Amino acid sequence: MEITKSTWNGFERLDFLFEGREAILILPKEENKCSKWLLKTEYFDAFPQFEIEMVKLGWHLAFISNKTRWCLDEDLDLKARFADFLNEEFGLYEKCVPVGMSCGGLIGTKFAARYPEKVSCLYIDAPVLNLLSCPGGIGIGSEGISYDEYFQATGRTISELICYREHPIDKMPILLENKMPIIMVAGDSDPVVPYCENGAILEKFYKENGGEIEIHIKPGCAHHPHGLEDNTPIINFVLAHTE
Repeated sequence: MEITKSTWNGFERLDFLFEGREAILILPKEENKCSKWLLKTEYFDAFPQFEIEMVKLGWHLAFISNKTRWCLDEDLDLKARFADFLNEEFGLYEKCVPVGMSCGGLIGTKFAARYPEKVSCLYIDAPVLNLLSCPGGIGIGSEGISYDEYFQATGRTISELICYREHPIDKMPILLENKMPIIMVAGDSDPVVPYCENGAILEKFYKENGGEIEIHIKPGCAHHPHGLEDNTPIINFVLAHTE
């Protein structure tokens, strides 16, 4: 395997191909390195402050590119094999913590439902959980993403999407059954992925059914920025829910 070494925010970065896809692994410093790791599910360099803080604590950070940000099963299955590879080749823990922002939340949530045995807990941020809302545009969103991109990626028409039963919100019972801890951050003024049509559905379901979920709503915040001004609550949640 050919590896290209560089630096990322002061840490060693490894770039390589895994099954023909671009992959990245960020290594913590030797003095506090552990086997725990984050899986950034999309937009690797977007709003990385939380990930930087976790790497400072000794965690690894991994990423593998998706065929599309709209979450194909083949991308989820590839991530599962990638997790096995990181466990075997780099000694990383068998479970990861997906970090999913926006469409990355779509990917992270469906990955946790499809492979719960590979996930310790889930951090999602302004997540796309209801495809009728985004990119479908059926709702209050005023800045919806063009549906053409989703159609090109999946071949699914809007009529087919109405009948679709594989949205992330359809996976909530699986997450609950597997006692998946979730921390979710979102803005209350998001015009792209409205919280009331996405994250609020998950929040309500988990709270009504005894699931473990921690919510941080940012007043007046739109879709960006992701994360919190002080990421301590996210860090503490993740640390408390990893073995």
